[in-house]
Amino acid sequence: MVEAEDYEGVAADPVAAKYLHPYVGARELLHNEDRWCLWLEDLDPRGLSRSVILRTRVEAVRESRAASKAASTREFARYPHLFRQRAKQEVSYVCAPRHVSETRHYFTVAHFGPEVIAGDANFTIADPEGFNFAIMSSSMFITWQKTVGGRIKSDLRFGSTLSWYTVPLPEVSDDLREKIIAAGKGILATREKHPERSLADHYNPLVMDPALIKAHDRLDALVDRAFGSERTCRSEKERQEILFARYSEMTGEA
Repeated sequence: MVEAEDYEGVAADPVAAKYLHPYVGARELLHNEDRWCLWLEDLDPRGLSRSVILRTRVEAVRESRAASKAASTREFARYPHLFRQRAKQEVSYVCAPRHVSETRHYFTVAHFGPEVIAGDANFTIADPEGFNFAIMSSSMFITWQKTVGGRIKSDLRFGSTLSWYTVPLPEVSDDLREKIIAAGKGILATREKHPERSLADHYNPLVMDPALIKAHDRLDALVDRAFGSERTCRSEKERQEILFARYSEMTGEA
């Protein structure tokens, strides 16, 4: 990991800089904090002899792992240049925190390019077009999450198996799909007008930007149609009724 106070030194190293990537854990995702990592999957072994920074850091990882009380960690001392858990996306992707405040009106999700490395406190899924981002940003999705998803105390606990892969979304026509993608991009464009704001700031339910709310309204109108509603839903209860109707149809379970 490369913290803010170490960034300039690592970035100034011509060898290490090639492997420097933005890193997003749950806190960085929600609060727009800067952090980086050295992603060394494609490390040229000669790089260690050319970079004191890389060599020092890799050696420190090896020593730390070798001294661990956990056998599984000691095993990974054989691969000191690699993260133990590696799920780097090779295309643009959705990044969602695994825990979200129950007060949010929308799920706090981001869309990143493959140069950004996401930590395992987040859920990621490939999304080159932006369709997954749009669905996960909708009121229909957070209704599903609140209804069937997990909880930790009162906060929403996202789980891919329970919350995401069970979403009963029917097949969407190409035309409607494109409109949903465009509406999702509209949300991102609206947020980009205030780059100083974090996701937590954007989605503070007491002070949401009216322009961002309208962007979500446009998305909701389309996503509600995709789930079979003849008009934009007016309440969480309406969305629950539609979601369970679709779920019943798709699974054959009443």
